[in-house]
Amino acid sequence: MAATDRTALGPLVGAIDQGTSSSRFLVFNAKTAELLSHHQVEITQKFPKEGWVEQDPKEILNSVFECVEKTCEKLKQLNIDISNIKAIGVTNQRETTVVWDKTTGEPLYNAIVWLDLRTQSTVERLLKRIPGKNKAFSKFKTGLPLSTYFSAVKLRWLLDNVEEIRKAVDDGRAMFGTIDSWLIWSLTGGKNGGIHCTDVTNASRTMLFNIHSLEWDPELCQFFEIPMEILPKVRSSSEIYGLMKSGALTGVPISGCLGDQSAALVGQMCFQDGQAKNTYGTGCFLLCNTGQKSVFSEHGLITTIAYKLGRDKPVCYALEGSVAIAGAVVRWLRDNLGIAKSSLEVEKLAAEVGTSYGVYFVPAFSGLYAPYWEPSARGIICGLTQFTNKKHIAFAALEAVCFQTREILDAMNKDCGIPLSQLQVDGGMTNNKILMQLQADILCIPVVKPSMPETTALGAAMAAGAAEGVGVWSLNPGDWTAVTSERFEPQLNQEESEFRYARWKKAVLKSMGWETTEASSNGDTSIFSSLPLGLFIMSSMVMLIGAKYVSDK
Repeated sequence: MAATDRTALGPLVGAIDQGTSSSRFLVFNAKTAELLSHHQVEITQKFPKEGWVEQDPKEILNSVFECVEKTCEKLKQLNIDISNIKAIGVTNQRETTVVWDKTTGEPLYNAIVWLDLRTQSTVERLLKRIPGKNKAFSKFKTGLPLSTYFSAVKLRWLLDNVEEIRKAVDDGRAMFGTIDSWLIWSLTGGKNGGIHCTDVTNASRTMLFNIHSLEWDPELCQFFEIPMEILPKVRSSSEIYGLMKSGALTGVPISGCLGDQSAALVGQMCFQDGQAKNTYGTGCFLLCNTGQKSVFSEHGLITTIAYKLGRDKPVCYALEGSVAIAGAVVRWLRDNLGIAKSSLEVEKLAAEVGTSYGVYFVPAFSGLYAPYWEPSARGIICGLTQFTNKKHIAFAALEAVCFQTREILDAMNKDCGIPLSQLQVDGGMTNNKILMQLQADILCIPVVKPSMPETTALGAAMAAGAAEGVGVWSLNPGDWTAVTSERFEPQLNQEESEFRYARWKKAVLKSMGWETTEASSNGDTSIFSSLPLGLFIMSSMVMLIGAKYVSDK
C-alpha cells in the first residue's frame, strides 16, 4: 500500500470485544466503518461443579493484550500506520462478576460468569426477605427480576463464601466490577492509578443501579449487603475514561464502553424508537429501542439501558429478551457430545437431513431466562425414536435457537403493540445460513443480516470515535455509508410453522421443575449421601446375602 493510500484511510478506531467464549480486537476505518484487521483468542470456560461457570480474569486480560498486539502486527504487515488509531472502545460479556485487590492488581477469585447457577440458594434466601416473595420487587428501579443472572447475587455469593474477599473488603483493598471495569482499570494503569469505572449499560445489569437516577441505589446495596465503596464510578458510554498505559497503543484514549448487547444495538444503528436487533452469540439477545422512555414489560422481558452516548447526552432505554443458550448449544454438541468437530460440521449435519424428524431440544442448561425466568428448568431432548440420529439432533439444536427467539419476539410484540415486520440480526451464528433460513421460517417474517456481521465491535468503536475530545466518528445518520445486507424470506407455510412452535412449547413445559436446591451443596447426589437411606440399603443387601446363604445350606 502506497503512502498516499495510507493517508486516505484517515483516522482509525479500535474495539476490544471481550465475549463469553473469546476475546477479540478489531480496527475500523472511522469514515467508512470498514473492518481493516482483527485477532481473536478463545477463552477457557471452567465448570468446577454442576451449574458453576467460571473464567480466569488474568487469562481474559492477557488474551486482550495478545489480541491488541497481534492486530497491530497485522496492520503493520498491511502497511497501515497504527498511529492512526485515535481511540479504543470496550464491549464485553455483561453481568460476569470480578473482585480484585487494588493494591496487588490480582483477582481474588475466578470471574463468575453470567450463565452460572450457583447462586440459586442465594436468590431463594433473599426472596424470603421480600414480602410475598416477589421476584419483581425492584423492577421499577432496576428493570430486572431477582435472578441468578445478574451481578448483585454473584457478588453476594462471593462475600458469603470467599474469606479472602471478605478480608479484602474489610481492609479497604477490594474492587468490584463487571468485565469492562476489570479491563479498563487494568489497561489504564491497574494498581498504578488505573481508572475504576463502568458505563450505564453495564451498571444497569447489576441489580444495584437505579436506571432513572443513573446512580448506585443505597437501598438496593443495603438489601444485598453490598458495601458501596467497592463499586466503580458510573460514566456515560462515550467519553474518555483514561489512556492505554502499555503495549503498542500506549497513550491511545479508551473512550467508549458498552455492554455487548447495547453495543450491537448501536452497531446496527437502531437509534429510533421501535428499532430492534437480535444477536446470536453464546446466548441470544433481542433488544428493542424504546427511546428516552423506560417501558416495563408485562410478558417476561426486562427493561435495560440501551446507551448514553456522551456525558451531556440523554439516556435511552430498551426492552430486552434474554436467552441463555444459543451458540453454546453448538459448542456443547461439539465438546460434550462429540457429534461434530466444528460449528461448521453441525451446520452440515443439519443440512443433510433438513428436519428434526419430530425431535425437540430445549437447551435449558442454565434454567430458562426470558420470558419464563424459571431456574428449575434443565435441558431435555424429546421425541426420540429408533430412527433418530445425530443429524436430527443437530437440526433440533439449531431449531431450538430459533424457537427461543420466537418466544421473546412474541413477548416483545405484545409489549410494544406494533409487531416487527422484519428482524435485524448479528453475531457469530448468523454465518450459519441454515439457521437464518430456519429463523425466518419460524418467525414468519424476513430476517435481515448485514454483510459486515461485527456489529457489536462496531458499536463500541462508534461510541469511542464519537466521544468528546476524540471526534473522529459521526453518529449523524446522513454521514453513514450505505450498509449492504442479506435477506432471508420465510419459505415454510405458516400452518406448519405454528404446529412446530406449539410442539416446542410443549417440550419447554416438560423441561421445567427438574432441579431443586434441596440437593446437597457439594453436588453429591449419590444415594449413599443420605445416611439413613445408605444404612437401609446396606442392611437390605446384608439380609439378602444372608437369606441366600441360608437357602443354600
